[in-house]
Amino acid sequence: MSDLHQAIKEKFQAAQHILIVSHIRPDGDAIGSMLALGLALQEIGKDVQMVMTDGVPSTFRHLPGSDQIQGKAKGDFDLVVTVDCSDIKRTGSSLDGRGQPDIVIDHHITTEPFGALNLIEPDAVATTSVLARHMPEWGLPITTPIAASLMTGLVTDTLGFRTANTSPEALRQAADLLELGVDMSALYFRSLVRRTFTAARYWGAGLSNIQRTDGIIYVTLTLDDRQASGYTGNDDADLINVVSSIDEADIAIIFVEQNEQKVKVSWRGLQQHLDVAQIAKQFGGGGHKAASGAEVRGSLAEVQERVLRATRKSLNSSYSTSV
Repeated sequence: MSDLHQAIKEKFQAAQHILIVSHIRPDGDAIGSMLALGLALQEIGKDVQMVMTDGVPSTFRHLPGSDQIQGKAKGDFDLVVTVDCSDIKRTGSSLDGRGQPDIVIDHHITTEPFGALNLIEPDAVATTSVLARHMPEWGLPITTPIAASLMTGLVTDTLGFRTANTSPEALRQAADLLELGVDMSALYFRSLVRRTFTAARYWGAGLSNIQRTDGIIYVTLTLDDRQASGYTGNDDADLINVVSSIDEADIAIIFVEQNEQKVKVSWRGLQQHLDVAQIAKQFGGGGHKAASGAEVRGSLAEVQERVLRATRKSLNSSYSTSV
């Protein structure tokens, strides 16, 4: 066992009151990694609080333990852990001014170490894959409910094992989790296929204004669209996965208006040689080579103009390099 993993194991063993947080607008990997680690620590007798600023989307409320996730931490803690979070700003208000986390566990290529101990493995397809690798050596059990959370992260971050970074290890991990009794088909349907009526209406608003220019396909979701559809989230309801499946484009983008001076932007690279994480970094964001995001200050029109200009420049550069 490496020094880092020995140190993480000792931290988990010594602590009694543990806080686990993840990022705003949580996805399946954020929720899956939080629940997997939190439930495993509870199994060995630890007092665990799991906190997410934005709570649990309805898509993932079927997961065992999801009702324990709360919006605000209460009390004091011996140990603070972040999972699936690329920087401390992405934790929102869940750390509540507690400063540097004790342990950071993540897999994003753009993650900068911001904890006392940093376990960052960009080769892993998901943070739940990092946990599946190492939980046994940390002395943490993987029961069937924990396995369901681990599988959720694997399935959602690989879009059902369809992304280019899907690895033999990820498939072996999925097989091991299946042997523990996980119903992968049900998790796949709930996480990636099933949608609420309001989310479908929200999608309709976005798809009605879809545009394509210079190798970029993009969709805009305004505050008015959200209100008219009745969608209560502040994300794109995973519409980016639909937009990124459309042919005849190299990069897909979704702009989601948050307020009059802030826009959430999501990029998807549709060609393997493209690195959209480098575009997102220009706007203070990050993520993966093929999938990244950022929150950009400015009006919707201003942000669109800046983001499209930077994306075109990156595309033109990639075209020149590939010639």
